[in-house]
Amino acid sequence: MIAIVKTGGANLASIQHAIQRLGAESVATAEPSEIARAERVILPGVGAAGEAMERLKKLGLIDPIRALRQPVLGICLGMQILFESSEEENAVCLGLIPGTVTALQPGAPGSDITIPHMGWNEIGGTSFGGSKLLDGVQADSHVYFVHSYRAPLGEWVKASVSHGQEIPTVVQKGNFFGVQFHPEKSGRTGSQVLEAFLRV
Repeated sequence: MIAIVKTGGANLASIQHAIQRLGAESVATAEPSEIARAERVILPGVGAAGEAMERLKKLGLIDPIRALRQPVLGICLGMQILFESSEEENAVCLGLIPGTVTALQPGAPGSDITIPHMGWNEIGGTSFGGSKLLDGVQADSHVYFVHSYRAPLGEWVKASVSHGQEIPTVVQKGNFFGVQFHPEKSGRTGSQVLEAFLRV
């Protein structure tokens, strides 16, 4: 069973449907014991980092998430809060991966570098490889992004793209995985990433 943490995001149902299409069972839950028992955990996220962390605190989920030893996948904001902190609302995050999430920088006037980074982009046009999440995925495959902040660079970055600056798209540290894009909205490539997570 896959536990999808109820972080208050609007994308819970679409993630559940994507998992169901792969033949796996999932449950959306905020119960620490149910999350701890799950074979795998997905941490979705839509909104702001400070708000998300406050919600996890109220639900009593911060320490239980930090203690997880099974594979955990953070999606979009769910990936960003795996880090130590975020410039967004000066949030103190889960601290599972080193570094601070920072705001994307707009391009020069007249450039096509817009904020938020929204729409289709390659999954790994700058760097690519080293994570089981990428099994069967090509670096030039396109996935769907909607975000205004970026994870820090480091050894945990397994794929990245350029959008005026290098943006990590897949990260991993131990049993904690993260994707900046929305696999549930990314067609076949998104399904491949989720399917790979189910095999981790």
